[in-house]
Amino acid sequence: MTRWTIHSGADFGLAIADMRRRQGLTQAQLAEQSGLTRDYLAHLETGRTSRSLDHIMRTLRRSGATVTVSLPDAQAEEASHRRIGDT
Repeated sequence: MTRWTIHSGADFGLAIADMRRRQGLTQAQLAEQSGLTRDYLAHLETGRTSRSLDHIMRTLRRSGATVTVSLPDAQAEEASHRRIGDT
């Protein structure tokens, strides 16, 4: 299982970008699947997130919580066999 520890909105974006790449998806493909615009997804991936997300992350950290995002091995394995553009 691949895990990302999230400390900020920027970390959250980096995890999304890495997960997307591991799954062999383009930004356009993930944005479409998620009901987002590609521009919005690009903003998330580069750490340009909303202040509210940063406030939530800071509150969770200061409360002693650890936030992680996980990609199960089965998805990572499947993604490694898929190439961008495959359907």
